Amino acid sequence: MRLKDAGLTPQELKDMVNKYMVETYERYDFIAERAEGMYLYDEEGNAYLDFYGGVAVNSPGNRNEKVVAAIKDQVDDIMHTFNYPYTVPQALLAKKICDTIGMDKIFYQNSGTEANECMIKMARKYGIDHYGPERYHIITAKNGFHGRTYGALSATGQPDNAIQVGFKPVLPGFTYAEYNNLEDFASKVTENTIAIMIEPVQGEGGVHPATQEFIEGLRKLCDDNDMLLLFDEVQTGWGRTGAPMAYMGYGVKPDAVTMAKAMGGGMPIGACCATNKVASEFTAGTHGSTYGGHAVACAAALASVSEILDKDLSKNAKEVGEYMVQEMAKLPHVVEARGRGLLVGCEYDLPIAVEVKHEVFARKALITAIGDKVNRMIPPLIVTKEQVDELMGIMKEAIEAAVAKME
Repeated sequence: MRLKDAGLTPQELKDMVNKYMVETYERYDFIAERAEGMYLYDEEGNAYLDFYGGVAVNSPGNRNEKVVAAIKDQVDDIMHTFNYPYTVPQALLAKKICDTIGMDKIFYQNSGTEANECMIKMARKYGIDHYGPERYHIITAKNGFHGRTYGALSATGQPDNAIQVGFKPVLPGFTYAEYNNLEDFASKVTENTIAIMIEPVQGEGGVHPATQEFIEGLRKLCDDNDMLLLFDEVQTGWGRTGAPMAYMGYGVKPDAVTMAKAMGGGMPIGACCATNKVASEFTAGTHGSTYGGHAVACAAALASVSEILDKDLSKNAKEVGEYMVQEMAKLPHVVEARGRGLLVGCEYDLPIAVEVKHEVFARKALITAIGDKVNRMIPPLIVTKEQVDELMGIMKEAIEAAVAKME
């Protein structure tokens, strides 16, 4: 639906949002009306170079034609049913995902935070069923982010952030350890610890990739202590880091993994995948979802995952991501450029990240800020080096303008 179809002026639409919606987002001052490939278009037809990617969702490209076609085709057959009959999109997607990433089972959810809730429940039930009622403790990483529902919020290692402030007490049974510090994680293990849960790359935590040694060390730590290794790949999954799933790039397999975002190519869907020994904990009545495995969302996800695999967008993410980090390191006031694949961030020596984001927007490009010193780029995986060069030029101007405002 476009603005002209609603019979509203831009200001009338914004006033309507301000009057009726609970606003927790800092809005960009434009109306997104259309999307295509690497671009979003506003109500006046202005194009914005999209390095936000719908927050790592639109990985096969904004409004990917095969995803759109799959949605239209499925809507003509069935949109939704309860989870007792079999449906074709669910089955085909389950096989595609499990065969690709080497997992045994999948449980569909509607979002990333729901997928993480599912994984937390699965791990706790495994611990309690196999070892007793106290074996439910999970270690997560400081500055990690796992979602905003209570289990996922409690797993998020940011107790002084707005994510948790005002919502305490959080769910008991979580301890936070320093990311990329194997010794600290090991020190937090108790006789009641059943799992370690991390993101292979911390996104909201400032774009910090896990080291190879850390990932391998966690796997051994879990194996040595009869614990489960859980990966939250809501943001890193499906090509983002240069492999179909980030753990595949590390060569370390978890016991369970979550996904969402890129999985649906723009449609809301999430999932938890697990090995048989963990997945078998879920039996009739232990978990469920009305919309999980929605036929249209599954059809879109099958198209999205297929596009990412068939076009080898993981390879493009690796190559272009490495180029972006290299070029970003040359920007003024950048003290570190880092990332894995096309999950890329740059840290400044001044608190200018939010202002840089706004200055980039003023120059018709989209990036995000994490705190006051880090900008993050999570573009569609179809991005080219030429488009990276375009963004670097925009960011150089934006950084200079942001610094000038501080003087």
